[in-house]
Amino acid sequence: MSYQLPKLPYSYDALEPYIDKVTMEIHHTKHHQAYIDNLNKALSSYPKLEKLEVEELLKKIDSVPTEIKQAVINHGGGHANHSFFWKVLRPSEASGEGGMSPSGQLLQALDKTFGSFDKFKEEFTQKALSVFGSGWAFLIFTKEGELKLKRHSFQNSPLMHGNVPILGLDVWEHAYYLKYQNRRAEYVEAWWHVINWKQVESNYLKALK
Repeated sequence: MSYQLPKLPYSYDALEPYIDKVTMEIHHTKHHQAYIDNLNKALSSYPKLEKLEVEELLKKIDSVPTEIKQAVINHGGGHANHSFFWKVLRPSEASGEGGMSPSGQLLQALDKTFGSFDKFKEEFTQKALSVFGSGWAFLIFTKEGELKLKRHSFQNSPLMHGNVPILGLDVWEHAYYLKYQNRRAEYVEAWWHVINWKQVESNYLKALK
């Protein structure tokens, strides 16, 4: 079974004006597709591994054969990270479907861990801006049952370390360069307008179980 590109739960222009249509289309159909194509190629001689969900594959990365391990980290991570990323986004406020902050148990946990939502937002933003080169900023639920912020280089997945991603932001240039060029800070600020907080809370509640 080959991995396939997941369909987005919204149109390519649904995140306008914060994330533009052309970037979303290229990001999804070109960059994400390339990770999937390369992952399928790497696993073509390993039918048992091909049967695993990509998340399970990454959780078992230490058992992946050495000759394809880095390819799985790069391209399996790229597939998993992007599949996760699309789900934590939602149509912009301009469409009447937005939402700027979390609620419920997630908000309580953020307040407890970071002091307030505003403090969390500030620390997450700084984490995203401090990624050197290409990578991701994640809010993760650790093996110890704690919420923490982590930087990950390239497409390294939190799943490889036994952690669960709760919220993630792609800060590779391909995620924002057409609209924001080198202005990563503007992209990060815009991204806060299109977070699907219901999905993020669902991720958190699932991780608690």
